[in-house]
Amino acid sequence: MTIACFIRYQIDPFQREAFEQYAENWVRIIPRCGGYLLGYFLPYEGTNDIAWGLIAFDDLASYEAYRACLKSDPEARENFNMAQTKRFILREERNFLEVVEGTLDVPSTFKAQHDHDANPG
Repeated sequence: MTIACFIRYQIDPFQREAFEQYAENWVRIIPRCGGYLLGYFLPYEGTNDIAWGLIAFDDLASYEAYRACLKSDPEARENFNMAQTKRFILREERNFLEVVEGTLDVPSTFKAQHDHDANPG
C-alpha cells in the first residue's frame, strides 16, 4: 500500500526565498533516502504563509527507514539546521494518507486530446 505524507508548513512570508531554498535542497536528499518526492509548493494566491510538501512511500516501514536515513544524512541534517537557524518555518503538520491505487502520477492527456480534436484527419 503506497502512502503519501502531506506536510503543511506555516512559513514566515517575509522569508519565502529561504523556504524555497529549503525545498530545493530536498530534491537531492529525499530520493536518496528512499522517498518519492511529489513536490513542494509555495503560496501563490490567497494565504501567503502556507506551503506544502508531498512525499510518497511504498508503506509505513519505508517511511520509518526514510526517517532513519535522514538522521544520518549530512545534507539532510544541514537542511534541518538551516531551517531552525533562520526560523522561516513557524509550524509544521504531517498527515499520512493511503494513495488510491492507479491514481498517483497520472499524466495529463488534455493536449493530445485537444490536438486530435483540432486535427481529426
